[in-house]
Amino acid sequence: MYKVPLAEIKSKIISSGKLDSEKLEKKIKEKINELSGLISEEGAAHIIANEFGIELTKPDSDKLKIKEIYPGMRNVSTVGKVVKKFEVREFAKGESKGKVCSMMIGDDTGTIRVVFWNDQVDAASKVNEDDIIKVKDAYVRENRNNKEIHLGERGEIEVNPEGEKIERVRQSADYERKKIQELENGSDGVEILGTVVQVFDPRFFNVCPDCGKRANDEQCPEHGAVKSDLSYVMNLVLDDGTGTIRGVFWKNQVHHLLGLDNDGMAKFKDNLSLFENVKNDLLGEQFKLIGRVKKNDMFERLELNVQLVEKADPQAELARLEK
Repeated sequence: MYKVPLAEIKSKIISSGKLDSEKLEKKIKEKINELSGLISEEGAAHIIANEFGIELTKPDSDKLKIKEIYPGMRNVSTVGKVVKKFEVREFAKGESKGKVCSMMIGDDTGTIRVVFWNDQVDAASKVNEDDIIKVKDAYVRENRNNKEIHLGERGEIEVNPEGEKIERVRQSADYERKKIQELENGSDGVEILGTVVQVFDPRFFNVCPDCGKRANDEQCPEHGAVKSDLSYVMNLVLDDGTGTIRGVFWKNQVHHLLGLDNDGMAKFKDNLSLFENVKNDLLGEQFKLIGRVKKNDMFERLELNVQLVEKADPQAELARLEK
């Protein structure tokens, strides 16, 4: 089953005209009760869409917009403009060596990371930022709540294919501002403005420098022996007057949130008491956050997986209200 966000499943069902919002919510609850609570809301919504003959995705073989790509898809084809290239990394797995690189591509519906392994890296090295690439026969996986395209054995790319144009790549200004009370599980590309009311200590762990997976004892489950990188995650609770939500900040967003680099964060790893001043300084600060809403099933709460973080600009917010 493709991992289509719940909010998008609901939107597709409602837009089909076969159920309105109120009836859909009722049917989802009935379906969960019918199956003794053994399925999630997403699972129930998938079943309902199937019962009404509503297609949630296009066939994988069609050329898809980036917004139409979901984890679990195979044989995916899409076209995007390269907005950022990342450096090539080398790794060792047992006695063999490999290399990996990635780039972000975008169209008018969003952006997505494309990952290249080993021999594919040579093809990626010929691609420049602002080039347009067509990806064919790839598969999609999820990494830290973000979707990624991997070429696999059959995948390939075509650089600046004839007839393909990307006039506009969706930028952060296109994200939809919502109140916290309006957030729904699976909503992607949402923007909130909130005040920090609670701050938690960062949690530190080691990761593989190539794939980002946990690397315990310098061992990556995918790449074998590696020289691991330090990573961390941090949580805040934000309030906008309509409700509260926990924001989850991974390494890069922690840097933007606190204005600290990796060395600045590393000093807290063995002495969290040094972090108390940072926590106190954050309380009461106002931030604009963009990310994806996901339900934490263990604690039965919604959380915002933060992708972009900015200190709130009072003048910009006043201008927004005046509009």
